[in-house]
This record gives sequence, structure tokens and C-alpha cells, in this order.
Amino acid sequence: MEIRAFRGLSPSPTVADQVFCVPYDVVDRAESAALASGNPLSLLHVDRAEIDLPPECSPYAAEVYAKAHENFQRLQAAGALVRESAPCIYLYRLTMGAHRQTGIVATVLARDYENGLVKKHEKTRPDKEDDRTKLIDTIGAQTGPILLAFRQTAGLASTCAELIKRTPDFDITAPDGIRHEVWRVTAFGSVTEAFRAVPEVYIADGHHRAASGARVAALRRTRGDATDASEATLAVLFPADELQILAYNRVVHTLNGHSQDGFLAALGKVLRVTPGGCPTPAGPCRASMYLDHEWYDLAWDAPTDADPVSTLDVSVLQDRVLAPLLGIEDPRRSPEIEFVGGIRGTRELEERVDSGRAAVAFSMFPTTVDQVMAIADAGQIMPPKSTWFEPKLRSGFFIHCLD
Repeated sequence: MEIRAFRGLSPSPTVADQVFCVPYDVVDRAESAALASGNPLSLLHVDRAEIDLPPECSPYAAEVYAKAHENFQRLQAAGALVRESAPCIYLYRLTMGAHRQTGIVATVLARDYENGLVKKHEKTRPDKEDDRTKLIDTIGAQTGPILLAFRQTAGLASTCAELIKRTPDFDITAPDGIRHEVWRVTAFGSVTEAFRAVPEVYIADGHHRAASGARVAALRRTRGDATDASEATLAVLFPADELQILAYNRVVHTLNGHSQDGFLAALGKVLRVTPGGCPTPAGPCRASMYLDHEWYDLAWDAPTDADPVSTLDVSVLQDRVLAPLLGIEDPRRSPEIEFVGGIRGTRELEERVDSGRAAVAFSMFPTTVDQVMAIADAGQIMPPKSTWFEPKLRSGFFIHCLD
């Protein structure tokens, strides 16, 4: 597998804490506006440029991409974003409590995405692909990296360990308490060479950004303005065994015509139901359900002779409970279901049910990275909202320019 250094943009050290921001797709328009309020240097003014336009303006309007380009140029003119003097890679370490993960920031080639060496496990939505494709092509840069996983090699691990023994170039603790450390590596040959022993990589998070990067590469080939840089996509590559997946929980608005007692009776025919359960399931083949101020333990036997997708806990819940009992046939489109990232905790589930915003909530055991890779290896697609990776990457420490 080939990774490449790139000559991109990074923030001036004096304002880096003002530039870097949360990923564009974990906040909505109102949240983006609130986070960027009073901070003209936030990269959210590029990634979510609609926050600088009237509220009636569609986030997909042509004016949004023009505004993003204007804001991007303004950040460079102000010296908030500075072009690197030479190509480099970066090492990026995130620390969240006791958890720590260190990744390699580089670019991966569009041809490897097209040829399946960058493996996928999710479907993408055309509107979201179109949005990031227009943004990347309009501003001529990729501001947010995709999160890739790979199986670690001993040689690569020792090479990277040596490079982070010095003081990092950036060391910022975000308001959420997550520490972000970045090392710039200009003598990168040992890392890129060691990575050639990695046969393939897996998209952990950022399927739309990955697809959009490949689409921009194809678009620029067709137009005749392709460059070596436009044939590559910005990524942070982490050893799979360092990644952390939290639960992705479910809340359902109604019981689909069932009374509470009737729903419990129907549920008991397809799963083992025990009242007085813990809010967090004890392991796989278990889920916790919150209904009428009480937690229940749900359990089932591990499916045998099943494909990797069917064995997922979220698949069992969907196939045995959500679809047949609660009428959630298509969880991607049904207005009756919402998904709650595990970072919000189980109290969020209790609050939604107790307030009447939901009828029932399900607390899931996290999907594993091994399951994600097995599904990608099998060429299958995971159910929606199966994984919630934490900690989240921040945008703005490194930007890949396409010229």
C-alpha cells in the first residue's frame, strides 16, 4: 500500500487553537454557528460556510461554496493557514482519558480507492457526496481527513515510535478534554517505505469524504486539470488495535400500536428478556432496553453459520425487534428511529424516554474493529449507525492542497 507526503497548509502555531475545529459532519448548522461565533479563524467558516449566509440559504446553494472559497482565501491571507515549505507527513496522537491512539497523516491514492485497496463498509448518500465534491473542487483542497485503519506491522510501529520522542509541533487540549498532539515529519522516507508492507487499509470513518476525494480526482482528469496532488486524498491512518469504538444506541418514538405489556410479551418470544438489567450490556449478544422507567436485559444466542453482517448485535436487534415488532423496516429513512452516539451516555436514553420524546431505547454493545474489517473484507455493507469512533479527529491541523 502506498502513502504519500504532501505539501499542504497548517495553522500558524499562535492561532492553531482558533483554527482547528470539529468534523463538519458531527454538528448541524446551528451547532456550527455557535462553535464558530466570535471566532473568524475557525475552519468551520470553510467546512460549513452556510453559517455566514442568511438562514434561508440552502447549505447546498452555489453561494455556500463561493463563500467557502472566500473564507478559505481569507484565512491564508491573514496568515492563519500557512503553506508548508516542503512535502511532509505528520504523526497525530489523540488522548481521551486513558485511551491513546497515534496515526500517520498522509495521502492515499484515488486509484487505490477505485481498485479496492481502500476498503469500504458503508453506503454513501448522493447529496452528501455531491456536497463534499463541490467543496473540495471549489476551494482546491481537502480540509477534513478520512479515518483509516490498518493492521500494524512491527517495523512501522518502531519507526513511528522513534519519531514522537521529541516535543510535538502542536499540543492542544480541546474544550471536551481530548488532547491533540501533532509532529511534523520532513524526513518521512522510513515511514512511507515501511507502510509498503501494509496490503490494504479500511475506512473507519469518512466514507463520504473518501468517495468525494475520488470523484474530484476523476472530475479533474476529465477536465484536463488533474495534478499529482488531486489524485490523492487526505487521511489519518491508525493501527486497528488502537482504535476505540463506542456504542451507537437506538431510540424509537412509538411502540407501533403495542401496549407496553403487549410489546414485552412479543419481545419475550424472540429474545430472552430480564427486568432490572444494567444500562450498559455486559457483552456481545446482549442489549439493554429502557422502557417505562426500567432497564431490561435482552439476550440471545450467537447466530451460527451466518455472514459477518448478520452476526452483528445491531443486525439481530433490527431483524428480530425493530422491523417485525416496531415497524422500522428501513432504519436509514424511517422517521420513527433516532441514533444516539455512545459518547452521550445512557442517561441521554433515559431522558428521551422519560420526557416522552421516545417510547423505548436500546443501549448496544459496541461493534468491534475486527467486525468492521471482516465485513469490508467480505465486500458487505454494515447496517446504518453501527459504529461510533472516539475520539474524533479535528480538522485544520493539516490541509491537503490539490495544486
